[in-house]
Amino acid sequence: MRVLGFAGYSGSGKTTLLEKLIPRLTARGLRVAVIKHTHHDVDWDTPGKDSWRHRQAGAAQVLLASARRRMLVEELADSNELPLAAHLAMLGPCDLALAEGFKQEAIPKIEVVNSALAAPALHPADPQVLAVVGDLPQALDIPWFHRDDADAVAAFLISRLDLSHAEL
Repeated sequence: MRVLGFAGYSGSGKTTLLEKLIPRLTARGLRVAVIKHTHHDVDWDTPGKDSWRHRQAGAAQVLLASARRRMLVEELADSNELPLAAHLAMLGPCDLALAEGFKQEAIPKIEVVNSALAAPALHPADPQVLAVVGDLPQALDIPWFHRDDADAVAAFLISRLDLSHAEL
C-alpha cells in the first residue's frame, strides 16, 4: 500500500481536491482508502440507537455491520492522538491510502494552498512535499498544479508513486 498525504490549512481545498482525484484513481483500477484527520470530536452515532447504547454501556469498540458496509467506533481512552501508522494498520487491502490532514507526519504529501488564506507554506521547509496544488501559479522547484486540473494531478501521482499497474 502506498500512502500519500494531502496537507494544507483549513479551507485550502484538500477535501475538494480529493473528491476530484478519487474517481480518477478508481477509474484506473486502483483501490483507494482515505483517512481524514480532524481536530473536532467525532460521533457518527445516533443517540438512542443500539450501537450508541452499547457505547454508553461501556463498550470500548462497537462495530456496526450490514451487507454493504461496516463502521467501527472506538473510544480512545488517552487524549494523545494516535500516529497515522496506527490508523493505516486498521485499513483493509488497498493500493493507495490518502491521508487528509496529518501535515506533521513524515510521509510524501501534496501541499494544497488557497491564495485567499494567509497561511504559511509547508514547502520548502517540509522535504516530504512532492508537489503543490493551488489556485494561483507559483514558481517552485517542485511541480505545481492548478486545483481544477485533477487529471494532471492524478497522472502525476500514478507516475510518482509508481502505481504502474493502474490502467492508464
